[in-house]
Amino acid sequence: MDDADGDRRSKVQRLYDACDAVFSPEKEGLLTLSQVRWLQGILDGMEADDVGIDAGTGGEEGEMGSSSSSSSSEDEASPRAAARRLLSARGFTRITYVHIHECDDFSMGVFCFPAGATLPLHDHPHMAVLSKLLYGSMRVSSYDWVTAPRSGARKGGLAKVVAVDELREAPCRASVLFPRSGGNIHTFTAVTPCALLDVLAPPYAEDLGRPSTYFSDMPVPSLPGFAVLEQAELPEDFRVVGAPYVGPELVVDMDFYD
Repeated sequence: MDDADGDRRSKVQRLYDACDAVFSPEKEGLLTLSQVRWLQGILDGMEADDVGIDAGTGGEEGEMGSSSSSSSSEDEASPRAAARRLLSARGFTRITYVHIHECDDFSMGVFCFPAGATLPLHDHPHMAVLSKLLYGSMRVSSYDWVTAPRSGARKGGLAKVVAVDELREAPCRASVLFPRSGGNIHTFTAVTPCALLDVLAPPYAEDLGRPSTYFSDMPVPSLPGFAVLEQAELPEDFRVVGAPYVGPELVVDMDFYD
């Protein structure tokens, strides 16, 4: 585990390097508590401008604002840092995904929400997910399967409630979910404009048995704290758009670990 003292890597580079060390193919098996805490600690220190987003009011809607960041991410020894421009949070008028990195073992990206937007209930099969709310606030509802969901034409089954309309406000600790615990099936609704930095390990891959599936939920009156989840179609008007990553340059072919 690295010590950030004197470390001139950008925060997003530190996150990538840690994920590369933890989720590499050689590290088979379950995440250890020390690994989870290491990744959470890195995420806890990250802010919106560390991934190229201006969470303030600068810039016009749909435009990029000039960087005036005082974040330690600007420690990176590159002239690009001084002139870097940030995506303006005001420009996210619908749910927007900023893709940072993806490989076979993990992915890194940011979901940016305008106020009132909802990401429907969805799962993360055979995946661990670490998330950091970078700015704003959202409400979260989540479930875990009681037993493995039935397969077939439509996925579904009995699930235990983990959170109901739970309010999360930045700054807050990074969260983690696992394949069978922590709220693997969840939905978000933005209370204010907000952004969520996600690390998925491994990423979605339908051909490898990790499709993204959306659900409807129905409480079970005779079983308080439980609900039946049924695979559902996305609302016709639901759409996630993409935006370019403009944060610190990410070096993906260097190994900082012995």
